[in-house]
Amino acid sequence: MKKTLLTVIVLLIGYTTNFAQQKPQYTQYVLNNLLINPAVTGIENYVDMKAGYRSQWTGLQGAPVTSYVTFSVPFGTDFVGGDAAALSGGNEANPYSRLFTQTYQASPPHHGIGFTVVSDQAGPINTTNIDATYAYHLGLSGTLNLALGVAAGMNHTSLNTSMITLENPLDPAIANGNNSQWKPDLTVGVWGYSSDYYFGISAQQLLSQNLYFSTNNNYSQAKTVPQLFITGGYKLSLSDDMALVPSALIKFISPLPVTYDINMKLAFNERFWIGASYRNGDAVAGMFGLNLSSLINLSYSYDYTTSALRTVSSGTHELVIGIMLNNRDHVVSPQHGF
Repeated sequence: MKKTLLTVIVLLIGYTTNFAQQKPQYTQYVLNNLLINPAVTGIENYVDMKAGYRSQWTGLQGAPVTSYVTFSVPFGTDFVGGDAAALSGGNEANPYSRLFTQTYQASPPHHGIGFTVVSDQAGPINTTNIDATYAYHLGLSGTLNLALGVAAGMNHTSLNTSMITLENPLDPAIANGNNSQWKPDLTVGVWGYSSDYYFGISAQQLLSQNLYFSTNNNYSQAKTVPQLFITGGYKLSLSDDMALVPSALIKFISPLPVTYDINMKLAFNERFWIGASYRNGDAVAGMFGLNLSSLINLSYSYDYTTSALRTVSSGTHELVIGIMLNNRDHVVSPQHGF
């Protein structure tokens, strides 16, 4: 289908402003908060690796497809139970049991380092973020830690012009333009956590950048904007080996309306969990996860679209695989993975 110049301008400017330059959204962010807040880097007592794949609005041509890999490792010889290079001996209780809460101790000061690689393909536009992350964890009390974190790296945005059919092949909106761009990226965050609750605030895309695909300034109207995320969760023990974990995420992205996610997770022992999620104006979701061993865990979610896109979309699928390397204490369920 041919697109007029006006349509292309709306596509490139409107799309990049409202979609591509938002960070991708995740239904299972609660399993990997490193995607939204660098302060969780090094929060677990092993080398924590995760890979995820999300196919959004399945059935809609050009809908977003997101994939990512994250890595996190703690450092600090006084870290309870030892860090990834020290001896074991930490709290091995099931994190969903009452015993875990009763015997929990805050971690001594320690560091965490890691990285995230996120690729988001939507129509002809591909955005890739590559960031190194760092966090410092300190104990505020016997049971409460506070972590401060930063992520810095580069954002790459490219336009595949072969996917666009134009009435004028030399359309000035994209012809002879900068169709592959690298921009600096910066995120900061704070994370507080204990045995049965957490809270965090982070700001992404702090370095606002102009985004353009033409050397003509008349088409250089899109730009990145800072994005603020506030999140929190609580672990409620229902029995000795079962817990209910409600959580929420609020997103502030100007000039868009405030959006929020509300989640509920029911964990059985440390082997299996089920959950549900609601994202205002967008979707409801169901999800479940399996902790297969002290090495690997799997989770899956399905979003049912509630917006106007439900007429052309058959929903959203998301799969996450977690790997726990050098897991000396052989924990099966993440101790801080709410």
